[in-house]
Amino acid sequence: MSEIALQVNFGLNIALLLMLVAIGLAIARTRSLLAAILLMGMYSLASAVWLIVMDAADVAFTEAVVGAGISTVVLLGAILLVRAGPVRHNWRMTIAPAVLVLGVGGLLVYAVTGLPEFGDPASPTNAHVGRSYLIQTSDEIGVPNVVTAVLASYRGFDTLGETVVVFAAGIGVALMLGFGPRSNLPRAPAATGDHHVVLRVTAKLLIPLIALFAFYVQFHGDLGAGGGFQAGVILAVAPILHALVFGLRGTIAALPVRAVRSVATMGVLLYSGVGVVCMINGGGFLDYDYLFPPSVEAMIPPGLMGEPYHAHHWGQHFGIFFIELGVLLTVAATMVTIFYGFAGRAAEEPGAST
Repeated sequence: MSEIALQVNFGLNIALLLMLVAIGLAIARTRSLLAAILLMGMYSLASAVWLIVMDAADVAFTEAVVGAGISTVVLLGAILLVRAGPVRHNWRMTIAPAVLVLGVGGLLVYAVTGLPEFGDPASPTNAHVGRSYLIQTSDEIGVPNVVTAVLASYRGFDTLGETVVVFAAGIGVALMLGFGPRSNLPRAPAATGDHHVVLRVTAKLLIPLIALFAFYVQFHGDLGAGGGFQAGVILAVAPILHALVFGLRGTIAALPVRAVRSVATMGVLLYSGVGVVCMINGGGFLDYDYLFPPSVEAMIPPGLMGEPYHAHHWGQHFGIFFIELGVLLTVAATMVTIFYGFAGRAAEEPGAST
């Protein structure tokens, strides 16, 4: 990289860092819940841009969609459930938390000074673990995207745990909030003389494009940025947008609560089932090389997924495909479940007890 490019990259990093600091201070100072939520959405967008600059496109996908998109919608729905305004606290009550935050922050800054320089090829990460992944992925996994190989194969058990955590979050929201009285009401009749026709037509155009882009991110994960987590979050945006524009009851009529919960469960079972099949065929849990018996693998055409003379690991390819599909189903259904839980609640009446 040329000297000018390095200077431009450094200047862009500093500008984004200052932007994040400014937004963080604004969030801390504001007393409006609505303003705080919108500022947090801006913070997530700025973080996503910074992650793109740092060549972490996979994480930027998730940060933009979850942080700036779904989290903002869910938080806005949460503040609509209560009618109380912000509570003013005595400033003396903030002294102890402020000292604790400054102390922990100082320790973190001190710890950063002991880390190797950014991009140092001699650092343990780049010289040992990362280098091993870069060298061995092509021969052991056969997937062009090293990030996908690490998350879905080398660390497949960790990714299963993350998927179960997402699923558990959806169960927790369903147990605490249910799906609200609004979810049990009959579908609202079509409005006559609707003055939101432009919004509805635009949503009808965007929803299929959002779903199509989600599937692109899903199936492009082997080659570039993407995968089940990112695709699942993007896919969940489609029904959430439908609910915001056409109403929650119409969305639940199209995607019933029972079906959404079943899809979330099916994703975890599909992921775990791949590991069980590998064990039945004589391998370890999630050892995709044992996904197919040798007789079945010999029946797969050699040129099915690329060069006919390139050594393909069919178990790895299809194992990653199936577990990424399970992640997609669980993440998308869980996000929709969480949205149903918040959006289905009725707002508190003034003076209602909490």
